[in-house]
Amino acid sequence: MIPAELLRQARVENVAQSLREDIGDGDITAQLIPADKLASGRVITREHATIAGREWVNEVFRQVDPEVALDWQVEDGDTVAADQVLFRMQGRARSLLTAERAALNWLQTLSGVATVCAGYAQKVAHTGVHLLDTRKTLPGLRLALKYAVTCGGCHNHRIGLWDAFLIKENHISACGSIARAISEARRIAPGRPVEVETESMDELEQALSAGADIIMLDEFSLEDMRAAVALTNGSARLEASGGINEQSLVPVAETGVDYISIGALTKDVKATDLSMRLD
Repeated sequence: MIPAELLRQARVENVAQSLREDIGDGDITAQLIPADKLASGRVITREHATIAGREWVNEVFRQVDPEVALDWQVEDGDTVAADQVLFRMQGRARSLLTAERAALNWLQTLSGVATVCAGYAQKVAHTGVHLLDTRKTLPGLRLALKYAVTCGGCHNHRIGLWDAFLIKENHISACGSIARAISEARRIAPGRPVEVETESMDELEQALSAGADIIMLDEFSLEDMRAAVALTNGSARLEASGGINEQSLVPVAETGVDYISIGALTKDVKATDLSMRLD
């Protein structure tokens, strides 16, 4: 779970940067319109989607012109149909048009992530598995994308390098062994989750013996995943990882692992098709 204040701070900074790169020293096209002219409009989606990003849109309009009024018709996490109205707006015409692109960029990007996640989550709804994102995010958008993941019914892995251990092959090599790496992690930050990446049943047994909280099964076969679930028997949580896609997702989920991590949830973003129309 992303701390609310951390997410709010990231949102304010993200939006400010997006406005700086779009507006620069002024929207010269908006100046064609009289400064006191009022307008109203609406934003619709042109396709089926799961919505995420309301607060990013609100923040765009707040920073451009806090007097613009928005009337939302949907909540984050809602599933919408093509041509459905997402929100209506009213205010200075210049403000609506200046804020349009930045607002839609945020909403279409985050809704795109949420929509993909909702599709993946639906495929494994009959199992008890939790689908996890990874650190494969667009630079600067880590928290926004991870928030969108939750709107689509999936879950966050660690936020970054600071909130949980993930001991990989190179860490193990540098420390000397899985047991030494786990022992050092417990010493450095007692209470933080410790996850270990394993590439064989032998490494899995080492991680179990050393008391890992979570064990990643990196590119294990389905047969070995099932064997790992039986061997572990609940003594540690198991995460399947490595090249898992829409075709392999369900068979992996049905092995009984606790988690499946999928980089594509955040790194292969396809924006939702949205449109703003002035009345």
